[in-house]
Amino acid sequence: MPFIATDIPGLLVFESKVFTDSRGYFFESYNERNFTGQGIEVKFVQDNESSSQYGVIRGLHYQLAPFAQAKLIRVLEGTILDVAVDIRKGSPSFGKSFSIELTAENKKQLYIPAGFAHGFSVLSEKAVVFYKCDSFYNKESEGGIRFDDPQLNIDWKIPAGKEIISDKDKLLPLFANCKNNFVF
Repeated sequence: MPFIATDIPGLLVFESKVFTDSRGYFFESYNERNFTGQGIEVKFVQDNESSSQYGVIRGLHYQLAPFAQAKLIRVLEGTILDVAVDIRKGSPSFGKSFSIELTAENKKQLYIPAGFAHGFSVLSEKAVVFYKCDSFYNKESEGGIRFDDPQLNIDWKIPAGKEIISDKDKLLPLFANCKNNFVF
């Protein structure tokens, strides 16, 4: 199976089989049968792509229910540290974060179910990130947590003073004060 369970319930690393030869490579980045076979019943409705330079930290973002989004994250160019934080009240891993390096070369993907805050830092000169969502973007349901929350203590692998953060993300609340309507 191309899925690797993490220590957080529902959060999965997806590793497709990559076929390479003298022409290049081929792999299935998504196959509905693989996901339903794993018990993941999602219908992706929106694809997003971002390009960022070294030091950019985006997040931690989520949408509140009923507009919550499950996501499938992958990198088309460069390297990122992808981070998911379990914000489902009652979860045995509530407040716990998981991080993984996703690269254009390793072709790993992270499946993040609804109920998680998500963010990433760019570790290469440039990174292009692509992700599928199972719910449409809804501005009124935006939620977020500050990237430097001391309770979460996430190591973004960017040296102090080299972080590039949007003004909007600098104003996000701490984990203890974030809006949250997720239940495990």
